[in-house]
Amino acid sequence: MNFDDTPQEAAFRAEAKAWISANAPKQYEEELRKSSLGRTVLKGANILEVAKAWQKKKADAGWACLHWPKEYGGRGSSPIERVIWQQEEGPFGKLSGMFIIGHGMCGPTMMAFAGEEQKRKYLPPLASGEKVWCQLFSEPAGGSDVAGLRTRAEKNGDDWIINGQKIWTSGAHYSDYGILLTRTDPNVAKHKGLTMFFLDMKSPGVEVRPIKQASGQSDFNEVYFTDVKIPDSQRLGTVNDGWNVSLTTLMNERMSIGAGVSTGFPELFDFCNSLMLEDGPAIEDRSVRSKLANYAVKASGLRYTSMRAISALSKGERPGPENSIGKLVAGSMVQEVAMYALDLQGAAGVLSGPEEAEVAGKFQAMLLRAPGTRVEGGTDEIMRNIIAERVLGLPGDIRVDKDVPFNKIPTKGRA
Repeated sequence: MNFDDTPQEAAFRAEAKAWISANAPKQYEEELRKSSLGRTVLKGANILEVAKAWQKKKADAGWACLHWPKEYGGRGSSPIERVIWQQEEGPFGKLSGMFIIGHGMCGPTMMAFAGEEQKRKYLPPLASGEKVWCQLFSEPAGGSDVAGLRTRAEKNGDDWIINGQKIWTSGAHYSDYGILLTRTDPNVAKHKGLTMFFLDMKSPGVEVRPIKQASGQSDFNEVYFTDVKIPDSQRLGTVNDGWNVSLTTLMNERMSIGAGVSTGFPELFDFCNSLMLEDGPAIEDRSVRSKLANYAVKASGLRYTSMRAISALSKGERPGPENSIGKLVAGSMVQEVAMYALDLQGAAGVLSGPEEAEVAGKFQAMLLRAPGTRVEGGTDEIMRNIIAERVLGLPGDIRVDKDVPFNKIPTKGRA
């Protein structure tokens, strides 16, 4: 791969750089540079409002969701132009994290399965940040085993009545819409009786309860559905084919998480450059340098794996199982990096407050958030199974319930 800009790409980079320089909310630049996974907050400002304002400004100028078609709120840019934009947007790109589920997962699913009129109605305000979307998949009895879900959808005339519960739904407390995976036929194998819908999160019968995390933040939610009515026109794909629809969402999810998660390496490198150990600067310590070199190799591998996925997208291919590699490596790496940074801090590592802790408690917040990163979008174990079976072609894991009708699968509640 040649990573040098072509003349056209260089012109695009210059245009993007000039527009960002003239329009970015620079009053928040320093705080955004210092923010990290688990702690992206702005003093004296609501980060969601700031993110929406920045996204809307980008959309109005044609810089939102660059790779989306123009008629759906994008720019129709090439995948490499999207990468160039992300490079130039720098710390302001962290504001886009508020929309990663909508832009990276819900949008592609709507594009693939919604009707043309629906796409033109719902996608432009999603691209502009005016409407935020969430993904309603995981349940208390079916997290990484998405097909084990129990939320029911029952047909009633031209509508579907939804009852059940979802959990670990990122951003549900500030979302306007969501895509919802339900069970419509319990008499067939668990992967075959699912149907996907999209719904208004303000619909009667939808209750959102934020979950307090170890970090003190509430990024995740429980969502309850009690006789929620969804028109059949908001069904995505055919009845009982929700598993195939969900694969589009899941593959895009793992690509978005793998490509978008901070590994913590740049922050660790900067920290080691300024940290003094008992025998001198940390950056001059051989064991520290060895650790940094190891993390640098992983970070580089992640970057090029992401580039490979982008190259596949440019050819019109759907994100494949290889994107599980990025998600698996990034999730575990950020936890390792945070733990190593706290080891280097010694006793000071127990302080977590942004005012008193070293580097504003960046690594403490990162460590508290890391387990969620390793679970969301599929656990490490699920990622390893996908890589083993669908990338390396190894024998499949034993699944005794694979062809058993869902309502015949034993549960703890049954005798």
